[in-house]
Amino acid sequence: MSKQLLIYETAVPVSAGRHANVSLEPSADYAFTATINAVPLMAVEFLRAAVEYAIVFTIAGDEVLPAAVLGVKGDQNLYLAADRQWQAKYVPAFIRRYPFVFSGSADGKTLTLCIDESHPGVNREGRGERLFGEDGKPTAYVERVLKFLQEYQAQFERTRQFGRKVRDLGLLEPMQAQVTTPAGAKLSLNGFHGVSREKLRKLDGEALAGLAKTDELELLYLQMHSMRNFIDIKDRLIGTLSEETVAEAPATTGEAA
Repeated sequence: MSKQLLIYETAVPVSAGRHANVSLEPSADYAFTATINAVPLMAVEFLRAAVEYAIVFTIAGDEVLPAAVLGVKGDQNLYLAADRQWQAKYVPAFIRRYPFVFSGSADGKTLTLCIDESHPGVNREGRGERLFGEDGKPTAYVERVLKFLQEYQAQFERTRQFGRKVRDLGLLEPMQAQVTTPAGAKLSLNGFHGVSREKLRKLDGEALAGLAKTDELELLYLQMHSMRNFIDIKDRLIGTLSEETVAEAPATTGEAA
């Protein structure tokens, strides 16, 4: 099955009939993020995420949504270590909610809790947290998962409204990040937008006051501030290229290079 929502392989509805004896063992293995170079970011996450990630805006039709950049190449996550651990203090909520996700009905009125059964922690040997009790009812663990996803969904809707406001105020401009490797190769990341400081300065007093009242003005400055983290992304990329060079070097004097 092709991946759904970037990281989900086989997301199916959670049910007592299918998952009566299923448990989920916690894991710090983030291998499921290996081939993604950006993840959606909620506005409420900006304060913590801006310290370690470059935050950008993506535009798809009428939707304008923030995202945390994870890499320059389309299929490379530079925040994933060789031991499959996460190389940052803050892990975006989009990733933390895995392997759970909400699936919406066609009319958008109903949300169904789903789980990606390909997650390595899914088991029937009782390791970790049970999804259902002996009475067939969801456990306290599942209730906590539901609460987290409900809050995530609420924040997603607030973030969508924030994105629309940024678009309607005409604050965005196309941006591009370029990296030159030690070998002289040039890599570029484009297709994203950022807040224009010049356009923000030209807003009238009423618009600025409205943004300040809702704390959205702070979010805009956090986004602009976060762009300096592209330097860290560049360093991470150069680091992986150096490791590949060492790994591919021929052995000398009978020893592995």
